[in-house]
Amino acid sequence: MMRGVAAVVLAVLSTLAYRGIRPPPSKTCGSPGGPPITATRVRLRDGRYLAYKEQGVPRESAEHKIIFVHGSDSCRHDAVIAQDVSLVVLEELKVYVLSFDKPGYGESDPDLKRTPKSLALDIEELADQLGLGTKFYVVGHSMGGQATWGVLKYIPHRLAGAALTAPVINYWWPGLPANISNEGYYLQLPQDQWALRVVHYAPWLTYWWNTQKWFPASSVVTRAPRILGSQDMEIIPKMMEHRNDASRVIVRQQGEAESILRDMMVGFGSWEFDPMDIENPFPNKEGAVHLWQGDDDRLVPVLLQRHIAQKLSWIQYHELPDAGHFFPYADGMGEAILKALIAVQIKRRDQKTLHLYSTRRA
Repeated sequence: MMRGVAAVVLAVLSTLAYRGIRPPPSKTCGSPGGPPITATRVRLRDGRYLAYKEQGVPRESAEHKIIFVHGSDSCRHDAVIAQDVSLVVLEELKVYVLSFDKPGYGESDPDLKRTPKSLALDIEELADQLGLGTKFYVVGHSMGGQATWGVLKYIPHRLAGAALTAPVINYWWPGLPANISNEGYYLQLPQDQWALRVVHYAPWLTYWWNTQKWFPASSVVTRAPRILGSQDMEIIPKMMEHRNDASRVIVRQQGEAESILRDMMVGFGSWEFDPMDIENPFPNKEGAVHLWQGDDDRLVPVLLQRHIAQKLSWIQYHELPDAGHFFPYADGMGEAILKALIAVQIKRRDQKTLHLYSTRRA
């Protein structure tokens, strides 16, 4: 009798524990009871939908076509190189900007098998469906670095150029020296150290860890302001001005499990490649890769970016004094990042124009 009662109690406790660690189903847009579909979307070959937003000049007349990949807790409306750059400049430079909701964010369907490679292939398919041509630029901010590193690894032949702004670094990349990786890791708040341990070693506990009440959850998930530096605190109000009430709501509207938490599991999980082994996609200097980093970034330690810039010497590294994680949203930075990104192509165009002019005069 007692054994039977014990078995029932154990079964009940196991069920409760399973329910506690298992995230609720995602509220997919357009599904019964799910958020409405308001964005323009494309259907990918596996049946998922990606929501996107176009800014700048029409893609048919653009000389420079840029795909922006947003960071954690953001969406397609947060493309800094479009929203912080005047339309006059975009038109003058003939720039088209395409931003999209990463899977599980905004109005893009979740991808339970998301990896840096799948994100890169999503970008390629999105570009092809919209007819962006054989070459385009990719800019990834913060957690958008997952996709940008994936693009550099898997589809470098499609790139006209690329930029990473404050890209989040995986402390478990094999190419990072242990002493540098450990030093950067322990610069984090203790609660974030524990959150990343869970994400990396027990990803199936990620949802439970960030929703339970016994231990502090990830400061990124809970939007704790104490992880930010002084410049970031000054910039946040400006960032919020660009976000209307609707765009604030849509970021996590399908659930945290397939948006911000999936980002963490992908970003700090076991990658199928090591970015430290990536080769220069522009050996003939027909394009460039830029890495921008603030030296007061409390989320991504600058010492790690310095090592990456030293190891991958073909990357053009820009370190900004006293700048935090959200420096791209500071006045003038969006335009500076944009102009640096397309500088090689503009120079090549001008040289070609000069050559044609000289030939005609001769």
